[in-house]
Amino acid sequence: MAKDNIIQSVDRALKILEVLSTRKEGYGVTELSHILPLNKTSVYRMLSTLVLHGFVEQDLETERYKLGYKVLELSSILLDSIDLRMEAKAYLKEVERLTNEVVHLVVYDRGEAVYIEKLEGNETLRMHSKVGSRAPMHCSGVGKVILAHLPEQEAVQIIERYGMAAHTAHTITDRELLFDHLRMIRKKGYALDLEENELGINCIAGPIFDHSGRVVAAVSISGPTMRMTKERIDQLKDGIIAVSKKISKRLGWRGDHIPQQ
Repeated sequence: MAKDNIIQSVDRALKILEVLSTRKEGYGVTELSHILPLNKTSVYRMLSTLVLHGFVEQDLETERYKLGYKVLELSSILLDSIDLRMEAKAYLKEVERLTNEVVHLVVYDRGEAVYIEKLEGNETLRMHSKVGSRAPMHCSGVGKVILAHLPEQEAVQIIERYGMAAHTAHTITDRELLFDHLRMIRKKGYALDLEENELGINCIAGPIFDHSGRVVAAVSISGPTMRMTKERIDQLKDGIIAVSKKISKRLGWRGDHIPQQ
């Protein structure tokens, strides 16, 4: 956007909000005037206007200014209006273009992973997955990467409820081994499904977090073992981590907030 289209006073007010967001105890007028930099009178007038509209509030004891609840109100409205599928679509298409493989987006729904988007890629591949169907949590890439980032007790309850059926000879069916595997996934930041859900199909998946840092979805790349070799998967791991982070940030994830187990 051209600089001559910018209203300077609005630009400065928004910069004040950005600075206030960096310290929960707030800033004084003098501090803000040095940081911006602006004269104290201009800073005070802008703060007074922002206070009037609820975007900033002043601590009467310290006289420091900090973000007001109007910012939280607008943030909540925005977060409620976010459509995961729409926010992710451009990133999924880019992954499809770069890999020519099947790309999945799933959401976590009360103990299950539900496919909400599937891009077919340009290569021929028959898979059981389809939009609206559910992925097994214990042996799919998307399911395991979600399980790995849930509180462990919640993951235990899911396994107890749905079991660990052997979909192929490669499926992990021992609970202790699965949870060791999930801890490794959490550490690495991505999950693999090496013919654990469907024979002849390998997959790599990354977690998607919401604004609170809770895992809410996952994205994956799937292909036949002849193309999705371990060498190619190794080449794709940084990409799947990057795209899962980009989608997470569109949902309000700050990149530094993942609930501890």
